[in-house]
Amino acid sequence: MRRIVQATMVAVLLAGAAASGPARAAGPLTPLVFVNNSAVTQYELDQRMRFLSMLRAPGADRDTALQALVDDRLKLAAARTLGIAVSDKGLDEGLAEFAGRANMDVAQFTQELGRNGVEPQAYRDFVKAGVAWREVVRQRIVPTVKVSDTEIDQAMRAEIETPIITQVLLSELVMPAPPGSEEAVAARGATLAETVTTEAQFADAARRFSATPSAARGGRLEWTPLDNLPPALAQILLAMQPGQISQPLTVPGAVVLFYLRDTRGRLRAGAGEQTVDYVTLALPDAATGAQVLARADSCEQVFVEANRFAGDPIDRQVQPLGAVPGDIAQRLATLDPNEGTIIDYGAGAQLVMLCRRQPSLIAAETLVEPLVPGAVRPAPTPSAAEAPNAQNAATDAAVAAGVARPAEPPLTSREATRETIFNRKINAAAEAYLAELRADAVIRRP
Repeated sequence: MRRIVQATMVAVLLAGAAASGPARAAGPLTPLVFVNNSAVTQYELDQRMRFLSMLRAPGADRDTALQALVDDRLKLAAARTLGIAVSDKGLDEGLAEFAGRANMDVAQFTQELGRNGVEPQAYRDFVKAGVAWREVVRQRIVPTVKVSDTEIDQAMRAEIETPIITQVLLSELVMPAPPGSEEAVAARGATLAETVTTEAQFADAARRFSATPSAARGGRLEWTPLDNLPPALAQILLAMQPGQISQPLTVPGAVVLFYLRDTRGRLRAGAGEQTVDYVTLALPDAATGAQVLARADSCEQVFVEANRFAGDPIDRQVQPLGAVPGDIAQRLATLDPNEGTIIDYGAGAQLVMLCRRQPSLIAAETLVEPLVPGAVRPAPTPSAAEAPNAQNAATDAAVAAGVARPAEPPLTSREATRETIFNRKINAAAEAYLAELRADAVIRRP
């Protein structure tokens, strides 16, 4: 009996030793983290990192990729809670859409992944989580997101008040890439784009690697008119903020990076012009006007008060401020929307109330309510400058071909502005919901 007990104890000790030895080695199926009892393995992490590296996407480092896999588990669990299942058709469409971003079909993209050591399942898992989460967002978040007219007005005003960039202050880094060295130089450029965060760091890299005369100055260039740059490069720079470095640009025989130090610009034409929507009411005297203002706290209410007087004493206008009669314009300058004042002419008086004030560039889209109930505001008549002509057609053709830029970028439409704000709010709400899922989940490491 003692021998049996001793043999059993030895077996247990050997089993424990084995568990603490090779079984704990980081093999491909080793669990790295458990998300509500669903394991994320070393194999999945390796595949995700390879996948993101092949795409040259951010987040290919170990910690970020592991967090993304944890989030995928949470997204799929949220989908199941809502009864959402990704169908084979939905997954196939998602795979095709993703591959299409690289101008490939699914078979071509899968083949390219295989050449980079990425299994098809890693691709499918990545896309499946994205498809499921998109449906979660559509069902749970989209119905709760609203965009107000005030938010649109604020965004459009901000765009109008933002100078149009006309000059850029750049630093350049041009690394020669002779035949056979292209991949190595491109990899160095990618590393610099990820690690350089200050002008001093960029200047140091330019002195070490750049092959242009500016290298001795840390790559620093003088102010350059945006119109002097190729349209494709100008678009890249317009998407950057001062203090940012561009992604590596491959040109024949070289890899180029730019650091944007500063910008100069001008306001778009008409940015300072205002259009006002206002009401005037002819009255017998100033005292009567004061009584009307005591009762009317909006332009609509002034129309109600106008019914107390004979004839048609009320008028509502939407005009550029420069076209408003001087005495009225002077009073409107000090008023907020739905505020009024009285102009006393001695032999009569006039009530003036501001209904709305807008930048003239967006007034045509925002001041669209009828002047009075049942009335229709006439459509604006195109000016002579808007009429088609040979010069305009030639300019439009050049812009469309990408060989020239419009003299001034068009103002974003009201509907496009609404969509931008809507998408931004959805993304913020989705991130907040994902953070809530993380907080509620049981996430543990073995």
